[in-house]
Amino acid sequence: MTDNGVSAHESWGTRLGLIMAMAGNAIGLGNFLRFPRQAAVNGGGSFMIAYFTALLLLGIPLMWIEWGIGRHGGRYRKGHMPGMLASLWRHPAAKYLGVVGLVIPIFILIYYTYIMAWTAGFTWFSLTKDYWGMSTQAQMVSYLQSFQGVGGSHPYHAAWTPYAFFVGTFALNMWIVSKGISGGVEKLARIAMPVLFLFAAILAGVVLTMPAGPGGETAWHGLEFIYKPDFSLLGSPTVWLAAAGQIFFTLSLGQGTLQAYASYLSKDDDIALNGLATAATNETAEVVLGGTIAIPAAVTFFGVSGAVAIANGGSFDLGFATMPVVFQQLPMGNILGAMWFSLLFFAGLTTSVALITPAVAFFREEFGVSREKVVWGVGGICFVFGLMHVAWLGHGFLDEWDYWAGSFGLVVSAIIEVIIFMWVFGAKHAWHEIHLGADIRIPHVFKHIMTWVTPAYLAAILIWWGKEDALPIILNTRSAGSSNPVVPADAPYIWGSRLLLVAIALAFVVFVRMAWRRNRYDDRHGFAEIEGPAGVGGGQ
Repeated sequence: MTDNGVSAHESWGTRLGLIMAMAGNAIGLGNFLRFPRQAAVNGGGSFMIAYFTALLLLGIPLMWIEWGIGRHGGRYRKGHMPGMLASLWRHPAAKYLGVVGLVIPIFILIYYTYIMAWTAGFTWFSLTKDYWGMSTQAQMVSYLQSFQGVGGSHPYHAAWTPYAFFVGTFALNMWIVSKGISGGVEKLARIAMPVLFLFAAILAGVVLTMPAGPGGETAWHGLEFIYKPDFSLLGSPTVWLAAAGQIFFTLSLGQGTLQAYASYLSKDDDIALNGLATAATNETAEVVLGGTIAIPAAVTFFGVSGAVAIANGGSFDLGFATMPVVFQQLPMGNILGAMWFSLLFFAGLTTSVALITPAVAFFREEFGVSREKVVWGVGGICFVFGLMHVAWLGHGFLDEWDYWAGSFGLVVSAIIEVIIFMWVFGAKHAWHEIHLGADIRIPHVFKHIMTWVTPAYLAAILIWWGKEDALPIILNTRSAGSSNPVVPADAPYIWGSRLLLVAIALAFVVFVRMAWRRNRYDDRHGFAEIEGPAGVGGGQ
């Protein structure tokens, strides 16, 4: 396929840019908001044991699998999951199973960009000291709810405020993606990632040197809580499932984005060491930096029990209500607050630009549409759906999308890709694919882990989540955002959100069918390998 006469398949400019972009895709809001909260409510050090176990048995193996699937698909100029899976399994069903890798990132992009808009707004509110004087958790929760338009007790913001920040955030995302892989995404990563790490390091240093709080506790007590295990909690399935879920979120697994990025590599480009470097960069951001800011700061001012209570209130309460209270107690607190929220914004931005990449690759490669037309066309439709999240946030609209696409759907997607890559394509061929051009040799034990342990782990998560969460949520006996039953007034919005998810998924099934008929692909014969892929440094 062509893009105005030019190859629709692009490439990374440098290896460093590739690693930064891949790490930027993985490093998102969850590193600094979700991770501290999960650690706090699941026993601190006990959670960390389960977390690192899941990283070794689930996270890193899936990282290699997704890089392998993506690079293999790139040999056939397929930067999207329907094409990648069809290149691995010559069966008519493969392309339709791959639809999950097109719709999940689109679903997440739509609501994730709105959450990013909150960080943009609070960066401005910090710089201008707009929330200064609100010195309690309850006041800041009310301030946040006012911004979200979900019934805060005081109208601190105009009704148009969240819409304004959403429009600006969404437009910035689309503009960056429209500039291409090396010209947009990679340039963003090379700027945003160093800034992110710099701001995180400064904030971590400030937190660790803060004087003792009202109860005599310091940030070091917070670190002790996070890393000191209560071994009795390791018998709880909840802790292990929470840790596995966090690994999915933190490494952006099951979304189709890592595969899309990896498709711009050649078969001679390393993915074994690069994949490991990406995971290591993400873990540094999450465990070393993310674990050293929010919870230790909360423990200093509110004590361990207070920090746990705040974390139980949700990730957003911790990041958007507690941290602003802390910053108001510190010298140059408005600057530190702006650093915190801009850090979150950059973390979200490097992730969100990846989320539209699979859809862009699909329409460019299969229908020959130019990048800018695809980005602004698909982006415009997503923007309309995003406005629904802004307007109906208080009715559980976003919570539904977050659960079905951002939690349950990720595991379904991962199971599909593991089975097709390791079992259908075959463990022998998969292992060979991962090691093409490799700079390191992966220990052989991981071949068995990827073949048997990882899919078993995924199946256990899916069965447990299906029984404990998915079934009650679909029956409305509990809401996707809490353990409470669905309020009758919210039911129409919730069912509307579900029908919209199904409708978008069916639309992509039709698009895939149209693409295969348009290009006269034969499912039983597969695709012809394209010689001489650009690879890293190959230009566009």
